[in-house]
Amino acid sequence: MKIVYAIPNCNTVKKALDWLKANKIAYEFHDYKKKGITSSQLTTWAKQMGWETLMNKKGATWRQLPKEIQESITNQKAAIALMVEKTSIIRRPLIEENGKICVLGFDETEYKKALK
Repeated sequence: MKIVYAIPNCNTVKKALDWLKANKIAYEFHDYKKKGITSSQLTTWAKQMGWETLMNKKGATWRQLPKEIQESITNQKAAIALMVEKTSIIRRPLIEENGKICVLGFDETEYKKALK
């Protein structure tokens, strides 16, 4: 079973969920706002694709952080601590199956390759 890690009120997430439904791909939804995320899960993902890729530095959550905090995120430990505290800063959606990341974000071409 695929697990979609995200927040429900994100436009990119809505596009991804619509695509999954249209293509009849079953999934379980993990809402960061309600369920949070553990540092061990983030560490596992960081091993697969790097903490820099997991963290969304283009979004509002990052831009609203004080400059001192932004400048302090220089390694995986600091990044994971921030992502646990502010789950909206994790790039989304992240789709995982059997402990492996299938896709991150939404790109229809990528979804067709990775999820069919």
